[in-house]
Amino acid sequence: MKITVVGTGYVGLVTGVSLAEIGHHVTCFDISDEKIVQLNKGISPIYEPGLDEMLQRNQEINRLFFTSNPVRAYENPEIVIIAVGTPENENGSANLSYIQMVSKDIATYIKQDEIIIVTKSTVPVGTNKKVKNWIQESLQHQISFSVASNPEFLREGSAIYDTFNGDRIIIGSEDKHVASILEDMYSPLCLPIIHTDIESAEMIKYASNAFLATKISFINEIANICEKVGANIEEVAKGIGRDRRIGSQFLQAGIGYGGSCFPKDTKALVQIAGDVEHKFELLESVIKVNNQQQIKLYNKAKENGGSFQDKKIAVLGASFKPNTDDVREASSLFMIDKLLQDRAEVHVYDPIALSKVSNIFGDKITYCASFKDAIKDASIAFILTEWEEIKSIPLSLYVELMMNPVIYDGRNCYPLNEAQQYPLTYISIGRKPIYNTIKISGEF
Repeated sequence: MKITVVGTGYVGLVTGVSLAEIGHHVTCFDISDEKIVQLNKGISPIYEPGLDEMLQRNQEINRLFFTSNPVRAYENPEIVIIAVGTPENENGSANLSYIQMVSKDIATYIKQDEIIIVTKSTVPVGTNKKVKNWIQESLQHQISFSVASNPEFLREGSAIYDTFNGDRIIIGSEDKHVASILEDMYSPLCLPIIHTDIESAEMIKYASNAFLATKISFINEIANICEKVGANIEEVAKGIGRDRRIGSQFLQAGIGYGGSCFPKDTKALVQIAGDVEHKFELLESVIKVNNQQQIKLYNKAKENGGSFQDKKIAVLGASFKPNTDDVREASSLFMIDKLLQDRAEVHVYDPIALSKVSNIFGDKITYCASFKDAIKDASIAFILTEWEEIKSIPLSLYVELMMNPVIYDGRNCYPLNEAQQYPLTYISIGRKPIYNTIKISGEF
């Protein structure tokens, strides 16, 4: 099939490259000339394991193209996939201005009949009807077209794997023929396909992310109780996760969720509920818990006494999760901001995401080429992202390189029995703290 994907952000680029990989001829369109130049050189603007190689392979066999020219982008596609951003407005609702812009472009440049317009962006219930109206209102030529909803369920850091090994594909359409064509488009993936009406497909995306966010906030609240009663959250999570009704996924206690989906989508769903006069109290609490969890380690360090001022503080991990350079709503940003307010000397290490952090904090912090540089002579180390490299740092190095080794581990990277063997302070989430260092007056 001949497919145009509009938007080369995270969702659009992974979608376009993956569809080319299974045999379709795909043109990816973006209004950013700079991004298109980079993509035409075979370089992805986002970090995602396996993406660059797949992108280059399909360019070489002429199944994947990139353009910022709308005339070329909308030249005779059978399917147009909208994958532009829907950032949140100040009130938490989804901003649909990019979706509306694409709808008007489609109306302007599409000239052939029987086009299928697919919305893959995360959008509130009712958006696809708006897309249909926006296109009809702006049509330059009398054509027939259909709209459908096809939400994505990709995890950053494993998006290529998820594309080819997903749990399901959701196709929301009011037309069985349209649904059949979209099913054919995805047929090489051999994944289960669920057909729904458009409104249900739109809601499935929000409901899925809201449920997972709820699971994360729940286990973090249990972890907070574990700390007070002397239980171990890892043993608790293992015990409840073996219940098939609950499952073990998303039961890893830590410093909350972040990224481009969960924070935005939970707030948007609260707003959607409010628009129909329903107060979504459960989800409001999930958001509140997560906001508190993101600064939990900072608060713990403050409670343990001392001052951050003029002390070297190491921040290990900046991306919101491993295997991505995405720092949107990452706990590291909240931590760094708090530390700067306390006049700390912040030294940050991340294998991939330092440039993204630099765009936010500039020269206010120090960017380290290695984790050793970050922790050397530091008074305290915060572990915020469970990169494999960071998880593999020997605890002996903290003892060797830090002034008075104090570790606040927001991802529970080390077993307690291992940390117990070293002369250090080790404080994690939902587990007993370890104080094996001699406290220095005024230090953490």
